[in-house]
Amino acid sequence: MTTQLLLVLGLLVAAIAMFVANRPRMDVVGLLMIVLLPFTGAVTMNEALAGFADSSIVLIAALFVIGEGLVRTGVARRMGDLLGQAAGGSESRALVMLMIAAAFLGAFMSSTAVVAIFIPIVLRLCAGTGASPRALMMPLSVAALISGMLTLIATAPNLMVNAELARQGLEGFGFFGITPFGLPILVLAVLYMLVARRLLAGPAAAPEAVTRRASLNDWIEAYGLPDREYRLEVVAGSPLAGRRLEELQLRKDGLNILAIERPRRFGAELVRPHGPVTIQAGDILLADVQAPAAGHDALFARHGLVVLLLTGGARYFTDRSQDMGMVEALVPAESALVGKTILEARLRSDYGMTAIGLRHGSRAAGPDLLSQRIEVGDTLLLFGFWSDLKLLRRDNRDLVLLNLPAEYDEILPAPGRALPAVASLAVTVALMVGGVVPNVQAALIGCLLMGLFGCVDMTSAYRSISWKTLVLIVGMLPFSIALQRTGGVDLAADALLAVAGDFSPRLVLAVLFVVTAGLGLFISNTATAVLMAPVAIAMAKDLGFSPYPFAMIVALAASTAFMTPVSSPVNTLVVAPGNYAFGDFLKVGVPFSLVCLVVSVMMVPWLLPLR
Repeated sequence: MTTQLLLVLGLLVAAIAMFVANRPRMDVVGLLMIVLLPFTGAVTMNEALAGFADSSIVLIAALFVIGEGLVRTGVARRMGDLLGQAAGGSESRALVMLMIAAAFLGAFMSSTAVVAIFIPIVLRLCAGTGASPRALMMPLSVAALISGMLTLIATAPNLMVNAELARQGLEGFGFFGITPFGLPILVLAVLYMLVARRLLAGPAAAPEAVTRRASLNDWIEAYGLPDREYRLEVVAGSPLAGRRLEELQLRKDGLNILAIERPRRFGAELVRPHGPVTIQAGDILLADVQAPAAGHDALFARHGLVVLLLTGGARYFTDRSQDMGMVEALVPAESALVGKTILEARLRSDYGMTAIGLRHGSRAAGPDLLSQRIEVGDTLLLFGFWSDLKLLRRDNRDLVLLNLPAEYDEILPAPGRALPAVASLAVTVALMVGGVVPNVQAALIGCLLMGLFGCVDMTSAYRSISWKTLVLIVGMLPFSIALQRTGGVDLAADALLAVAGDFSPRLVLAVLFVVTAGLGLFISNTATAVLMAPVAIAMAKDLGFSPYPFAMIVALAASTAFMTPVSSPVNTLVVAPGNYAFGDFLKVGVPFSLVCLVVSVMMVPWLLPLR
C-alpha cells in the first residue's frame, strides 16, 4: 500500500466520518475533497474540478428543472387529487394507489420532491378515510425510494453507475434498463406494506394547536353569498355588446361584473372587468347579482343575457380559485374610505378588487350592500385576481390586508400549463428512449420546452436545482479516479473477492449488494454509487464476468435505503408527520431490504447474463 493510497483512503475515511456526524454540511464536505485531493498527487486540480463539466451532473440539474415544471403547473398535485378520488374511503386502496402514484411520479422527477408534494395529500387522505398517518407515510417513502429502480433518470445513483460504465469505455444502460427489476420490487413492496403497516400500529402525532384558516366556502356562508353568483352569456344583439363597462353603470342595477370569460381558439381567456374593457357578444360574465331575486329574469332579459350553469357546480366561482378569489381587509381609523358607501369607494379603480361583502363587527351587511357606509374597524370582503393583491399590500393607508383564504396556499405559479408540461416530459422521455440524442441533450431540450411554454421561468429553474446535491456529487467524483490510479479500487475488489471469491456468482452479487446497501446507511446513496461502481466493475473483470450485472446490483442496492430515517432525505421527511421512531424503520425496512436482496440476486443474472 503506497503513501499516496494511504492519503486518499485517509481523506475518504474523513469524508465518511463527516457524513455520519453531519458536520459540516454535505456540500461543504464535497468542496473540501475537491480542494484536498489534489494535494495527494493522485489527481490534478483540473481533474478534481472536472465533475462540474460532467454530463451526468448537467443531466441531474436538468431533471430538477423538469420536475419543477411538473410541480408549478399542477401535474403532480392533480395526480394526488385523482389518487384521493380513486381511494374512496378505503385505507387499503389508498395505500395501493398512493404507492403506485408516488413511484410513477418519482420515476421522472426528484423522489424527495415527490414526498414533499404527497405529504399534505396523505394527510387529507387520512382525514377522509379515518386512517392514521403512521399507516401511509412509510409506504409513501418506500414507494419514492423504489421509484429510483424504475428508470435510469429516476435517481442520481443510477446516473453515477451509468457514468462509470461510460468512463470505462462500456455502453451504458438504456432508459428503461433498470425497469424489469424495479417493477417486481414495487409489486412486492405494495403487498408487503399492506401487511407490514400493522407493525406501525400506534398513536398518530398529536395535531398541533393551530387555528384553522378560513376557506372561501367559509366566507361564502359568513357573508351570505350563496345564490348571488351567476354566469351570464352576452347574446348576439345584446345592448351591452360593443360598449365599454364604464359606460354601462351596471352596479346601479345590482349587476356586479367580477370577471369576463372570453372564448378563444384554445380555451377561454379571463379578462379583468376594468372600465375601458369593451363587452363582446359571446362573452361570459361572472357576476355577483344583488338585485331582488324576483327581478332577475327581467334584469337579464333587458341586458340581453342568458343564464348558464355554474362550472362544475362550484360555489361563487371557486372553480377559478387558481386565478382569483377573496380576501378580507380591515378599514383603519385614518382611512379615506370611512363615511363613503361601497359604490362611492371605487375600490376596483384603486385596487383592482371588488367589494362583495361588508361586516360591521361580527354582523354581515344585508342586501343593501352598495348603499352601506364604511365605518372604522369594518371588514370588507374583496374579490379579484390574485395578481392584483400587490396593490392592496403596497398601500395600507386606506385598507389593511387582514386574511387570506386557505386556498391561497394552493395557487399554482403556472396554472393552465399542465398539458405543455406533460408534453415536454413526453418529448424528453421519447428522445431518451429512442436514443436520438444523448440523455443530457434530451433533458436540456425538455428544460427549454418547459421554459418556452411558461411552465418554469429562469428564477424558478435556478431555485429548483439542489446545488448541495450537485456539489456533493462533484466532490466525490475525483475519488473514483484517485482510487483507480492508486490501486484502491483493485484493493477493495480483492478484499471482497477474498471474502466471496469462492462463492457462487449469485452469492458474490449478494455480498456486493450487502456492502453497497450497508455503506449507504452511513453516507449518501449517491456517494455510495460513486465509490462502489468502479469496485463492482473491477470485481467483474477479475472474475471474468460481464460488468453489467455487477453495476446493476450497485444501482439497485443504492436505492435500498429503507432501514433508517437518515438513510435518505425521503425517509427523514416522513418522520414527523408519521410520528415514527428509529425502530419503526428497522422493523419495516430491514425485512424488505432482504426481499430486495433476494429479488435482485435472483433476477439480475437471469436478465443480464454473467458471461
